[in-house]
Amino acid sequence: MVDYLVVGLGLAGISFCEVLEQHNKSFKVISDDSQTSSNVAGGLYNPVILKRFTLAWDAKAQLDMAIPFYQKLEQKLQTKLDYKLPVLRRFASIEEQNMWFEAADKPQMAHFLSTKILANKNSAIDAPFGYGEVLHTGRIATKKLLQVYKNYLVEKDLILQETLMFDQLVFEKNQVSYKGVIAKNVVFATGYGQSSNPYFNYLPLNGTKGELLTIKAPGLKEDKVIKSSVFIIPLGNDLYRVGATYKWKDKTNLPTDESKAELLEKLNTFLKCDYEVVDHVAGIRPTVVDRRPLVGRHPEKEALYVLNGFGSRGVMTGPKLALDLFNYIENGISLAKEIDIERFTKKYYLVNS
Repeated sequence: MVDYLVVGLGLAGISFCEVLEQHNKSFKVISDDSQTSSNVAGGLYNPVILKRFTLAWDAKAQLDMAIPFYQKLEQKLQTKLDYKLPVLRRFASIEEQNMWFEAADKPQMAHFLSTKILANKNSAIDAPFGYGEVLHTGRIATKKLLQVYKNYLVEKDLILQETLMFDQLVFEKNQVSYKGVIAKNVVFATGYGQSSNPYFNYLPLNGTKGELLTIKAPGLKEDKVIKSSVFIIPLGNDLYRVGATYKWKDKTNLPTDESKAELLEKLNTFLKCDYEVVDHVAGIRPTVVDRRPLVGRHPEKEALYVLNGFGSRGVMTGPKLALDLFNYIENGISLAKEIDIERFTKKYYLVNS
């Protein structure tokens, strides 16, 4: 008997496992590594939507929880995960500079936007109007995190590395059994894989494909994140992550020539040095119709829960939403209406009527 069976080991699954360990709850994880979005993510934590110079949803509360969360993970796993990196927004015009200053004057934005225009000093980048700097930003090495955390669970014999067979779930009074594992609760944190989950596939998880490139650019010599029409994220050793695309029709994890061409076309509008593409990856972000996460209890199966729909901001949202779900299950603390899957309960009964 364990307290929880956690299905999925991306950013959502890891965040929930950590909450369980912090509260001395027993658990087992089932993961088949089929979903790649956490693995290929750029890993930025950035509280500002840089297209519109607005604060991302619930950004400050999420960031306040995320930073110490990853610090504790680094200590626990003895692995460097959090790389503090300034994010510079490249201005395309004087008008954009003025919009930046207007945004920085707003009380909720002042903590995150520097009011100094930074001149471009890198000849490898075309940025005649300079940059605005976003404060309190960085990059989590998500691929490393997933690898090291999986190894941690293997060493503790806490993970079943297989695809969950839904017909093997047996519901009994106050518990669920699966291949000999008996759990009080089951939490599905499977990203876009939720689309094949018969218990939660009524939820409007539409999925958005993102593709990223890794380039080697010895002449760039940049140690800050540059955001223009695409992001350039320094990885060290003259390597940079470039992304990302947003595609709504293609639901495969296969990189495409079309998206590669799109990224390179945008990159070439402001990058002026030679480079070589050394990697190209893709994943399906778990995005939701109303752009809010999916957290909560199944309408009829009371032992089943979902933690999903983080979109492109899982690094920031994961730690707080995992704690919100834990407090909902264990302490009866209500979920915020904007994240609670109760907002789609009518759809569930329509689909299952």
